[in-house]
Amino acid sequence: MGTSGVPGVPPGGFAVHRDAWGVPHVRAADELALARGQGYVTALDRGWQIEVDRWRAEGRLAERLGEPGLAWDRFAHRVRLADTARRAYAALAADDRAWVDAYTAGVNEGLVRGRDVPELRALADPAWPGGADLPPHEPWPAWAPLGVFLVAHVLFSGFPHVLWRDHVARTLGADLARSRPDVPLDAVLDLLAVDGGPGSGSNAWALAGGRTRSGAPLLAGDPHRLLELPGVYQQVRLACDDYDVVGLAFPGVPGLPHFGHAGAAAWGVTNAMAHHVDVIAESLRRTDDGRVEARGPEGPELADVVVATVRVRAAGGPVEHRVETVETARGVVVTGGPEEPGRTFALRLPARVDADLGVAAWRRLLRARSARDVTDAFGTWVDPVDRVLAADRDTVLSVTAGRVPRRDRAERALPLLAWSDAARARPWVVPPAPVVVEDVAVDANERPGRPGLDLGHTYAPPHRARRIRALLDAAGEDGTAADQTRVHADALLGGADDLLRWLGRSAGGGSGRGGETGGEGASGTTVGATDPASARAARRLRAWDRRMDADSADAALFAAWRAALVRRVATHPALAPLHAPHGLDTVFAPWLSVTARVADALPALLAAAWLGIDGTGEAWAALREVVRAPAGARVDGPDGPDRVPPDPDGASTVPASTVPVWGATHRVLGLHVLLDVPGATAPRVPSLPLGGDTDTVCCTASVPGISDVCVRGSVARWAWDLADRDASRWGVPFGASGDPRSPHFADQLTAWAVGETVPVVTDWTLLRHEETR
Repeated sequence: MGTSGVPGVPPGGFAVHRDAWGVPHVRAADELALARGQGYVTALDRGWQIEVDRWRAEGRLAERLGEPGLAWDRFAHRVRLADTARRAYAALAADDRAWVDAYTAGVNEGLVRGRDVPELRALADPAWPGGADLPPHEPWPAWAPLGVFLVAHVLFSGFPHVLWRDHVARTLGADLARSRPDVPLDAVLDLLAVDGGPGSGSNAWALAGGRTRSGAPLLAGDPHRLLELPGVYQQVRLACDDYDVVGLAFPGVPGLPHFGHAGAAAWGVTNAMAHHVDVIAESLRRTDDGRVEARGPEGPELADVVVATVRVRAAGGPVEHRVETVETARGVVVTGGPEEPGRTFALRLPARVDADLGVAAWRRLLRARSARDVTDAFGTWVDPVDRVLAADRDTVLSVTAGRVPRRDRAERALPLLAWSDAARARPWVVPPAPVVVEDVAVDANERPGRPGLDLGHTYAPPHRARRIRALLDAAGEDGTAADQTRVHADALLGGADDLLRWLGRSAGGGSGRGGETGGEGASGTTVGATDPASARAARRLRAWDRRMDADSADAALFAAWRAALVRRVATHPALAPLHAPHGLDTVFAPWLSVTARVADALPALLAAAWLGIDGTGEAWAALREVVRAPAGARVDGPDGPDRVPPDPDGASTVPASTVPVWGATHRVLGLHVLLDVPGATAPRVPSLPLGGDTDTVCCTASVPGISDVCVRGSVARWAWDLADRDASRWGVPFGASGDPRSPHFADQLTAWAVGETVPVVTDWTLLRHEETR
């Protein structure tokens, strides 16, 4: 499809069109003009969002937001985000650099208008919490898009989970080594081995042509991340004389690196859960002349030290904080230091090792004409490590992409010691060649079954993958893109029986049957048949259909019981060592929440009789708590009170113990950076009831034991039809615009809440042309 001479596209320029959902379709004659157009429309639609991520990349968030931005800024300087982005930008090939430069130029043009949003106006208000001082706007530096990509992925790897396992080994493991020397450390780590947390998760599936109505392949899926407002993905179309691609972009980053449909070819990814970032335990000391010395495999060695100044906005004027950033021969030190208490850890980041973020792959993907073109493009992919599904009209391919150090599973469990040979750099793994998908492929972060693809330490439970396969098998050979809503919206909780089996036994009786004979619970109270209310609730839960539907009272009962059970286990004396201070930087707090980790690993913990946990007794005692809770009572988790979203009229959500259905408390919050700024007003979205749960296909994750509020889940849904791109579907949680005043700020929320998507429209005659000047 050529655009030369098309009305509305000036020579060397670009044009913007919109569909009914406000999704931008950018049209230009050549690639560089198109990149400039993508940057322009991104700044126009997501000006606040990309400015915040640019400040994060620079470590300058606190200059605008005050104290709430300081923890991130410290981390950004210590991990050397900006320096890594600059290095990667400097190493780009000339044509890739020109493409990034064109995008950045478009961003700077678009910010002339895109910065006129309520949040940025509020920052400039003299009444802003913390004072009126505000740095002036500065144009984006050339490397900024690479910095924004790093911001989106630097905490997306598995390294925070390694820090958690280290905390488990040093506290719970050490305690058990004294009391139970017969229990190996591996058993302790495996007990808490499920890697949930703020960053991981995704679904993707492929149907070969023999399984679809059209006879051509179909790809579909949804990535799972924190549900930030505005959303982390941007629907966009990029069309020039060389290609025409629809897909989901990272605002602030050129191209469509994760999900795209180029007409003849399409692609989508999931997190491979690979161990691609080495974590190294360092030993640092200050020398007499003030330098920093690290203990390496050959003995003492000098580290590279850079001191950064972080300015923090405050009522009496900016306050300056000194941040010492240290880099050893093994990596950047992200927590601890020569004078800081607690453990010191460095990271070996592939993007920093090679000064490469995979930009060449981002650009090359846009030109893909076949499934093989897609997998070839992903051959230069770096970070994060992904499982890729690629298709054209005849073929579906599956491949793993990214750079992973060659290590055995034991070396992935815990930090490596800097002074040992194990901490030396290893060559990157060469992933197996792409394989042809003859029937169905499903990727849902589960442990891979193919040799050569087990590149991680722990994975998501297999429930989502099994359920997706079952739904696809039930559909037979008649798959369409529109039918994938059936999969996207599925709310069956595959792991429910792993917990409910503990109510199928006698309380305190271990292996008793029926679950209604008397017994002594962990709290010393009698439960079971001698407690009729608990017995009735248990019968109700056992008869429940295991669906976390928004209008289900049984799902609400299950969630309340699960939350009570999580709280009981999290405060069990056997796990007391885990509550000891971890001594790590505060940015890692979400990964070291004991309650959240217990929620992830609850089935395994209930079965840990060797740890002194009576799973049956705890299950019945938790159920008794729920059924006996006084009406209107609110039980907060040990990590603090529930953070409930306001209803549209400003009223608080009803406490969980009085809620008759799951959707009454299971609602999306929409995480906004201003939520953490005292006195600031963050935009909000309607508080709609949600179905789904953390490990249902319809991922709407909460943190049992802390809150029913959904803060992580499907941040986009997509279904690519290779027979007819206009039969494809896509959707985001909120809308195409990041401006709270726009009608497209949250106009897709209602569809997203029930697992639905909106049509992909590519007929230019059905789109509205928008003036760009």
